[in-house]
Amino acid sequence: MRPLSLFLFLLASFSLAPPATAQTAQTRAEALAQDAAEYARAYGVPAPEAMRRLIAQQDSVPAIDAIAERYRDRLAGISVEHRPHYRFIVYLTGDRPVPSTQVLAGAMRVPVQFRTGAKASRERVLWALTNHQPAIRAALADTPSMGIDPRTGELVVIAAKPVIDRAGGDAAVAARLSQLTGVPVRVRMLDLVDRNLGPQGGGRLDGTDPASGRRYRCTSGFLVGDGARVGITTAAHCLDDLAYIDPARQATPLGFVGQWGWGYHDVQIHTVPALARPLFFADTARSLTRPVAAQRAKTSTRAGDFVCHRGESTGYSCAEVTLLDFAPSGQLCGGYCLPTWVAVAGPTCKQGDSGGPVFSGTTAFGIVKGATFRSDGSCAFYFYMSLDYLPTPWRLLIDTPPAKVLAIE
Repeated sequence: MRPLSLFLFLLASFSLAPPATAQTAQTRAEALAQDAAEYARAYGVPAPEAMRRLIAQQDSVPAIDAIAERYRDRLAGISVEHRPHYRFIVYLTGDRPVPSTQVLAGAMRVPVQFRTGAKASRERVLWALTNHQPAIRAALADTPSMGIDPRTGELVVIAAKPVIDRAGGDAAVAARLSQLTGVPVRVRMLDLVDRNLGPQGGGRLDGTDPASGRRYRCTSGFLVGDGARVGITTAAHCLDDLAYIDPARQATPLGFVGQWGWGYHDVQIHTVPALARPLFFADTARSLTRPVAAQRAKTSTRAGDFVCHRGESTGYSCAEVTLLDFAPSGQLCGGYCLPTWVAVAGPTCKQGDSGGPVFSGTTAFGIVKGATFRSDGSCAFYFYMSLDYLPTPWRLLIDTPPAKVLAIE
């Protein structure tokens, strides 16, 4: 069995504009409260504590980014720990100790603990992953998934157990790949199966394949603009001729702009016929809309960040970021993928979620590309394209509240 990394093609969760009967878009506090309820269930903490932590997750970005820059030469990774207490872990090379500190994020003072002894910096591991991909694949006679685990500073190689066993077992493979790449390697053995899938029905972007005459549905994500036009994103492997189907089942034809699906891209853009507010659906029933208030850069994304996504097949769900600089198995990017993707833990991913928005509160992270499934069909993790990689000159549109007018008497 080989790892299954597949494109997921159904609806997304995007709103061109709320219908007249729709609810008012959520505020940041309401959006965070919804996500906090998921966080509270996941980690067994009270709802107010969950809310404080999600606010801290976003508001800590400038301070944690500053720490990353300060220790850039030694930095192996930064991660978030949720148990037994909420804190940031900064993993460094060398043995020179750094005292613990705190960062003020929202209403929380979050501990920051420094751990030393990493065998390689993140930059060195990323270089090794980028440059040794072909050799790693050749060493396993397979197409494993690969990524960086900021918790341990290791290059993680994921392949099916029979493949690893044939290559001598996990310890022998890890030792051999460490020697090959010059960085620490950890091997994960998962009983997975690898295949590519064609478009699947069931979403809210409808189109007809001119070759087969069959109707397909795909996924939409976020509103974007190029300074002159407004468009919506979806996955690059969707049909060119699509119409947006709103919750009232009214169709709005979209104009195809282009698709980018090579190496580090999986995005397609369609123009919309009228100015639309940058909202997205954030619940399974498509009854709640959220404004996009901010964008999270990939460089500011940390292992352990708690993010949510919405797809037509699985609805709304949340989980932790697990691997950064992830390269899916198989030739899913017009060839092998570059290590630019972000992996998020299952168990909620399924055919039909591709192209959907990844977010936390009102902050946009990316759009779902695909997922890795076990041989029994269960979701191991999904992976998304950071919005950093939107094609120039397209940019994520931010919902800007109207300016307040002061009355002067």
